[in-house]
Amino acid sequence: MIFKNPKLTVVGAGPGDVDLITLKAIKTLKNADVVLYDALVNEELLDHINPKAEIIFVGKRRGCYRYQQEQINDLIVARAKTHGHVVRLKGGDPFIFGRGAEEMEFAASFGIETAMVPGISSSLAVPAYQNIPLTKRGNAESFWVITGTTKDHKLSNDVAIAAKSNATVVVLMGMGKLPEIIKLFQQEHKNNLPVAIIQNGTRDNEKIAVGTVDTILDVVKKQKLSNPAIIVLGEVVSHRQILANVQQEHQKALIA
Repeated sequence: MIFKNPKLTVVGAGPGDVDLITLKAIKTLKNADVVLYDALVNEELLDHINPKAEIIFVGKRRGCYRYQQEQINDLIVARAKTHGHVVRLKGGDPFIFGRGAEEMEFAASFGIETAMVPGISSSLAVPAYQNIPLTKRGNAESFWVITGTTKDHKLSNDVAIAAKSNATVVVLMGMGKLPEIIKLFQQEHKNNLPVAIIQNGTRDNEKIAVGTVDTILDVVKKQKLSNPAIIVLGEVVSHRQILANVQQEHQKALIA
């Protein structure tokens, strides 16, 4: 038996569209001995994995945990020692609320070599696919990316701070806290601020709801949106409709 150096590479799979994974990530998958992948990873990406590699689903969904995080950590270390190169394939970018840093620190504490391949974060790509820029001159000079649910299962205090700013606010994993988020923006008298909620972003079954702080809860209920979804609050949401209007006017001009 050939001894393989134990190694962990944490890889970002991107937001859902398989074409948004990086070349470096594909090369890493082809060199894996074991791949542990999450629920948000598009399973079409499994076709790019080394055919000799062991593939293990360790996905987590709200209220349904195939593996606890501690078990995943232990599995990484165990497989690295027995098999060699473990690839931890995670949705979006593993360093943006993906717990990639925690897994690397745990592996490193056992003397295992670690590496990281960044992924395209859903916080950027999902709004972009719907023609919503997070920054735009005259509308937003900065943006916040905030988790909707903290380690203690509470809404992050940063949402209240962000609501006071003129920045675009992107909330991940926040659908369960949507009424609380909306209330914070209403308290800042931002009742007419545009809001977009995008479910299954960049995938074939993507759905979007657009409204204002005052109307978005009704729109979401009517369109039956749920997790996994991203919440975008800011004037930049209006760019989507502005662009559509410009394109429509252009088409009318061509016909005329």
